[in-house]
Amino acid sequence: GAAKKGGTSPVVDVLDYTEPATKPGLSLVCTPGNDVEATTGKAASGATLILFTTGLGTPTGNPVCPTIKVATNTRLAQRMADIIDIDTGPVIEGEKTIEEMGAEILRYCIKAASGDVTPKAVLLNQDDFIPWKRGVSL
Repeated sequence: GAAKKGGTSPVVDVLDYTEPATKPGLSLVCTPGNDVEATTGKAASGATLILFTTGLGTPTGNPVCPTIKVATNTRLAQRMADIIDIDTGPVIEGEKTIEEMGAEILRYCIKAASGDVTPKAVLLNQDDFIPWKRGVSL
């Protein structure tokens, strides 16, 4: 699923954990599978907004930059409405196209970046921070 989120865009760069993106376009980043370690790395690389897609509803945010939670299905969005900002379930249900949903997500991102809307992770003070310690972790 993670690879499909890039759509049909060509990969323009491959980055290490916390390395800032310097080229416009889709970059692949070496991150651990842990959600909080991954979002911490994105913030450390200079991200100003994190779009966090979830199929399970991981309740996480970041103290450095706002985290927008995107549910992959309507059932999750309804069950965890207190932490989900955007429901993309209408795409799976055939009610919206990917393009329509993309435009909706972009509008929300612009509103969040402008301060017109506050993502729920910010409202709930979900300030999770775990730097990735390379090597064996027990």
